[in-house]
This record gives sequence, C-alpha cells and structure tokens, in this order.
Amino acid sequence: MAFSPTRLLSLVVFMVLVVEPHPAYGSSRGGWFGRNQGAATPLVNGICAASVTIHGYKCEEHQVKTQDGYILNMQRIPEGRIGGNSSGNKKQPVLIQHGVLVDGMTWLLNSPQQNLPMILADSGFDVWLANTRGTRFCRHHVSLHPSQPEFWDWSWDELVSYDLPAVFDFVFNHTAQKIHYIGHSLGTLIGLASFSEGHQEDQLKSAAFLSPIAYLTHMKTALGVVAARAFVGEITTLFGVAEFNPKGQQASIFLKALCNYPGVDCYDLVTAITGKNCCLNASTVDLFLQNEPQSTATKNMVHLAQTVRDGVIAKYNYGRPDYNLMHYGEARPPIYNISNIPKDLPIFISYGGQDALSDVQDVWQLLDNLKHHDVNKLSIQYIKDYAHADFIMGVNAKDIVYNQVVSFFKNQQ
Repeated sequence: MAFSPTRLLSLVVFMVLVVEPHPAYGSSRGGWFGRNQGAATPLVNGICAASVTIHGYKCEEHQVKTQDGYILNMQRIPEGRIGGNSSGNKKQPVLIQHGVLVDGMTWLLNSPQQNLPMILADSGFDVWLANTRGTRFCRHHVSLHPSQPEFWDWSWDELVSYDLPAVFDFVFNHTAQKIHYIGHSLGTLIGLASFSEGHQEDQLKSAAFLSPIAYLTHMKTALGVVAARAFVGEITTLFGVAEFNPKGQQASIFLKALCNYPGVDCYDLVTAITGKNCCLNASTVDLFLQNEPQSTATKNMVHLAQTVRDGVIAKYNYGRPDYNLMHYGEARPPIYNISNIPKDLPIFISYGGQDALSDVQDVWQLLDNLKHHDVNKLSIQYIKDYAHADFIMGVNAKDIVYNQVVSFFKNQQ
C-alpha cells in the first residue's frame, strides 16, 4: 500500500500518539478569544463547541497567559451531564495534559461513555483540559506572531517552566483546591520533569501518568530512531529554529526521505510507531486520519530526539559547551532528577506491554528512579496487550484504565 507524504505525516502523528482535531474545528488556525485572561468566553468552532456541549455537558473556554507571554487556551467541564453535586462538597479539579503534535481534543474523540474527560466529569470531578503553545488555539503571544521564528524558540523545557505552571496557577486560583494531574506521552514527561523541580508542589494533589514517556532508549521503532537521529542533526538546517508544521511541504519531504532508509517499514506506520494497539475503533482512527496534525517547535522535536539519543532526561542541549555555559552556567545541560519528586506524592502509572514508544524497559528505568518513593503512594498498572494509542482511544480503556484512575483519585480525597 502506498501513502502520499501528507498521508504518511498524518499517520506518523497519530502514532506519536495523538489525535488531531474533530472536523468541526474547521480550517482556522485559531481565533483571538479576547484579551481578558481567564474570562470564560464562547469560542466559535472551539473544543467546547465541537466536542463537549454537543453531548449535553457544560463547557467553558478560558485563556491563560504564561510568564513568557504565550496565550494558552483551556477548556473546563465543571460537572457531568446530570449536573449538581449531591454531597454539597466542592468538586475536586483534574488537569489533563495531551502529548506532542496535538491538543486537548485528543482526549475527546471517543463517545462520552468512552473518553476520559467526560467519564471524570460524570464521576464528580471538575475537569480542565490544557493545550500547549503552538497548537491550534494557542497561537498567540503578547508581542510575537507565529510567522516570526522567535515565536517558536522553545522546547519542552518551556512547557515545564512556563506552560504547566501557568495552567496550574490558573486552575488553583479558580478552585482554591489542590489538583489531580493526568498526562499521556509528552504530557507525562513534562509532568515528571516539572514535579521533580518542585514547581507545583503546593498545588498538586496526585498524578496519573498514562503510557509514560521519560526514558526512550529502548524505543522499538526503526522509523522513530532514524527520525531522532535526523532531528538532532540535519533537521535544524532543513527547518531552522522555527515552526515544525507537519502540514508543510518540507515536513512531508522529510518524512518521505525517512521512509527510504534501510530497515524502515512505512507500510503499517501505526503499528510501527506506537506498537500493536489492541483496541482502537476504526472509525476513531479514520476521524484522526481525516485531519491534519498540528504544529510544534522544531526545537521541541530536536529536544525529544536528544532524549532518545542521550538516554537521559535533561534540559535542551545547545550543541556547544560555550552555548550551554551561557544558558545554564555549565558545559552540559542539567539533568531533571526524577527521584526528587516528593516521595509522599500519590502517583498512578499505567503502561502497556505492546507500546513501542513507552517501552517496558524504559518504564522500568523510570520506576527505578522512584524506588525510594513511599510504597503506599505508588500504584502501578501493567496492561499486557496495550500500546501507546490504546490509553487515549481504546474502546475498553474505561473498564481497564479510566475506572482505575477514577478510583485512584477518589482514594486521595
């Protein structure tokens, strides 16, 4: 079966996990929502309108400004479809963070009975969806425009240092309660790194990491390894330190070249990149493939590639000791010490035996970093048949994973 470069790119993003926006999004790159940060405003063709309110749930659109000037879009599902709160207590907030090359819509592709945000809302939680800079509705800055290279001068370090603290502060200020965190894929990496540096210690109640990405040494995909090498090397010459637009011509040419590498099989990209997902609905996959992936910073892709190559969780490597010295005061990038995560933080980790991105051996290395964690505060779930995308879109994820997450959070009340 032959794929066009654009089709290949869409498949790759799906594999890298994630799921692009619903057709109801329209073709806009994102509209300006008003400059009153935090105001709950209607957003035409936004995530709320496209995939939440149509199912009978209340949903609010919010804007959050980071300390470095990016304007982020968030969604809030304050209650389930039945509404109300019979206990009279304030609902516990849950913040959900997506992976790379997608936004919060990735959690909402399945039906309300099968997607995590609505299951949490129906279970009595106050649900908040985060969206990172550069995605469809987060392409605004107080002084920069996406057409400027400076807008894209960031990696996942900035998601750790700016985006995550901004959304935590926003939710905490709105709810006055500590927050349960859920991350998938890159959302787990930025959570682990951020919590290891103590950024959210006073606002965090517990954390659930689904298909955790931390160490990537054993990633089982020839295409992924080749791509990682390319992003560390010639990719900066190809794209520059600016936007990595998967819909663009350069990215399509780049992917096509990768598929010509010896040992790289682009026939079944979904399985090749994410592993053999057991439980995806074909219509949900088709929904993803009907849409194009979203942009991120080329620098972010390079940083992820460095994580694969170097086998450590470290800040961005500028490639020269003098550049690193200028940014960090030392010749090599500082390491994120995962063992610094507070040992009494309740943590739930769920990983799959078929996951080609979050490989079992790499998860074991992550767990080794947590070996001194309070054993009563660490819950581990291993799902033999699950691969990377099953955790987001698996038709049985509610029974296998999400019910466990709900129970874990309720046990922390």
